[in-house]
Amino acid sequence: MKLLRKNDSAFVPVAGLTVFAIASGYLMSLIPLSMASFSIDTVYASWLASAYYVGLLIGSMMIEPVIAKIGHRLSFIAFLILLTATVIVLPFFPNKEIWLVVRCIAGIAVAGIFVVVESWLLIGDNPKERAKRLSFYMTSLYGGTTLGQLLIGSIGTQGMLPFMAVSALLLLAILPPLLVRHGQPPSLHHQSLSLKKISRFSKPAIVGCMTSGIVMGTIYGLMPLSLSQSHFSADQVGVLMAAIVLGGMVIQPIISRLSVIINKTFLLAMVSLLGVFAVGITYLFDHYIVTIVALALLGMSSFALYPIAITLACDKLDSSYIVVASQVMLLSYSVGSAIGPLGAGHFMLQHYFSAQHTGLMSFFFIVLLVTAIYMLLASLRRKDRVLAS
Repeated sequence: MKLLRKNDSAFVPVAGLTVFAIASGYLMSLIPLSMASFSIDTVYASWLASAYYVGLLIGSMMIEPVIAKIGHRLSFIAFLILLTATVIVLPFFPNKEIWLVVRCIAGIAVAGIFVVVESWLLIGDNPKERAKRLSFYMTSLYGGTTLGQLLIGSIGTQGMLPFMAVSALLLLAILPPLLVRHGQPPSLHHQSLSLKKISRFSKPAIVGCMTSGIVMGTIYGLMPLSLSQSHFSADQVGVLMAAIVLGGMVIQPIISRLSVIINKTFLLAMVSLLGVFAVGITYLFDHYIVTIVALALLGMSSFALYPIAITLACDKLDSSYIVVASQVMLLSYSVGSAIGPLGAGHFMLQHYFSAQHTGLMSFFFIVLLVTAIYMLLASLRRKDRVLAS
């Protein structure tokens, strides 16, 4: 709240984002868990997750012209309306092909929401203030998502009601930008996205966002299904998913402070190793309470990667590059998110391990360990590179 008192321009994007996050958190778990009730084979869960993140990838390359033309506030409203429309369509057309297309469109809409909010909060501040603002943004996002996960138990995953509840929440998220017209960022000459400019960004920042996408895309796309196919009830799945997101929310203030005093590439290595440790716990103990703790630690690891990476990418950037920086980081995240569920789905289907849940955790172990090794080498090998103005 201190941030909101200092700068009222943060109220609109954060308020809208928080309600959006509640709806999005519920929807991410709702889709894989509701497939069976609509006679859609759950084997397509990984494809639906990847379709969504392909849309996120496409959207991340299309957002800048929209923001430049109609501004942040109207862009926020437009993307929320588009996302709401995709949610309403799903229960009326229970067909896997239609769901794949609709989830891809939803990904485009969510890409717009993320780029609008991130650039809205990051424009015009020094690097230290950007870290604080991004921490506040991530805390609101993850806090809302945690509440959304808990709706699995209270509202359920069957029939039309859950989708109507998500639609109502998304319409509610439109109210802050619709009713509050002041506080929009000033119009800037935004730089356009190009491969040359992408190549100039910090490579560890890009890899960090891509790893975050791989892990987060898999968590949201397959973790609820994996847990439900293990020995966990629907209520327990909601609690376990909430533990992941709550862990990600709790670590945000810590990351905000550490990113100012510790080399960000080294910090990316440390949070990756935290995820490796979390997965290791699940190998040693098979108990509900231990699983909650392990998944909370996994959430701390995976949810910390993106804010560290984007602040690394934005270090010393002029405000005119903030939108393109948000696009590049979201593009990297989206690439990871698109391939993550497919790679994890392969682990689950091949039954390399004793259970699907174990196979999924092994996928996380490999991804996070490789990332940790890369970040450690990168932090020793060279200084972080930033986009040349």
